[in-house]
Amino acid sequence: MAITLERLVSRRVAVALSKELDLAGIKASVNRILFVMIVIGAMTLVVASFVSYILFKLGFMISASIGIGAWVLLVAVVYFLIEYRIDGRKTKMESMLPDYFMLTAANLRSGIALDRAMLLAARPEFSFFGDDIREMSRKLFSGETLENALGSLVARYKSNQLKHSVRMMIESIRYGGAMADLLNQLSKDIRAQQLSQKEISSQMLMYSIFVLFAGLIAAPVLYGLTSQMITVTTSVWKGILQQNPNGLPTTGVSFLKPSPPQITAAQYQEFSLIAIAIITAFSSLIMSAISSGSALKGMRYLPIFIIVGIVIYFGIAAVVAGVFGGITTGGT
Repeated sequence: MAITLERLVSRRVAVALSKELDLAGIKASVNRILFVMIVIGAMTLVVASFVSYILFKLGFMISASIGIGAWVLLVAVVYFLIEYRIDGRKTKMESMLPDYFMLTAANLRSGIALDRAMLLAARPEFSFFGDDIREMSRKLFSGETLENALGSLVARYKSNQLKHSVRMMIESIRYGGAMADLLNQLSKDIRAQQLSQKEISSQMLMYSIFVLFAGLIAAPVLYGLTSQMITVTTSVWKGILQQNPNGLPTTGVSFLKPSPPQITAAQYQEFSLIAIAIITAFSSLIMSAISSGSALKGMRYLPIFIIVGIVIYFGIAAVVAGVFGGITTGGT
């Protein structure tokens, strides 16, 4: 017997999730997505808490917090993957709009009615957008009005360009107008807007390069240098304390008393890896927002940025450790 997880959430949440799946073009049911978020999330919570408590000997509260954080992270990853799919679907559809409107206008000029002209323009190269047009035509044949059918088409995409274009078409249907000329002008306007976006992206290239350097290169390098500095300083202080068990005497000002680092190299390395993962992740999102206007498009580069940042961190740490290897060996 199948478990209906939709009963565990409010109807508003289920409806909103169903709408998100439609916008993303995902055929999976709401129940399946909730299964991943709830059941798989609960399993992730138990496993993460168990590993933290048994293997890493952390406290119960800390282990439970790590498990909850892993669950929240899983839900966030699922949500952002859906949003990424929505944004990618919208972007691809908007790139098809100028050609589709041009073909529809050509069909209208040959004397074909608007609904038939839109159906004939839905060629196979328009992929999923053509499927949505054919679905709209089926609704028209079943007796739905053209305005409602166009409204249902708009509801399948989170696109302001499509919404604006359909609004203009509906106004032309209501008040009369040359639909072919309107579609031609919409095609030209959308194409001009897309070209302007590409020009703006090329002009913002320097900002993207700066973000790339600061987040992907500079931050891991600085963390790697600091990590090895702490290692060297700790090693030097270990040798000093072996020669001066009671510590160094204060000289001059009484409140200036040298002391060894209060943070270990292992603790700083854990902090560095977390910080690098956060910084590189946001760098990919910011760079995408600057270059394309959508931060969600940067999610495709997010794992690569994190891996490259961590590799640079360990690479710099290894180089510096080799340079100062004599000091650390001598200190120990």
